Amino acid sequence: MSPALAADVLVVLGVAVMTVGVYGVFRMPDVYTQLHAASKAVFLGVISLVVASTATRDGAIVARAALIAVFLILTTPVAAHAIARAAYRRDERMRTPGARDESGRGLPRAAGVERRGTAERRSP
Repeated sequence: MSPALAADVLVVLGVAVMTVGVYGVFRMPDVYTQLHAASKAVFLGVISLVVASTATRDGAIVARAALIAVFLILTTPVAAHAIARAAYRRDERMRTPGARDESGRGLPRAAGVERRGTAERRSP
């Protein structure tokens, strides 16, 4: 496979992953799952675009691409953790069906939801 074709495939893959991630942000029910979709889209989508840019085989571009990849590898999980922690401190509840609050803090729940053991169950 030629380097140009590989770069094109990686660009299409990166755009597709980011598109699915944006769709996930709008479709997911709570901030925690939205954050998961967004962080995966940023990391996987942008990294594939960065790898596609190395097809030029120019040393300066490859070095910049490597720095961008390392920066994303280090900062994406930290940013996701900071956002999730802020949501947790604001008492943002999980709205995903079957989600469990294992913090022991007893975050607020929707009407009709009671806690039994470590799992939340809907009352009839």
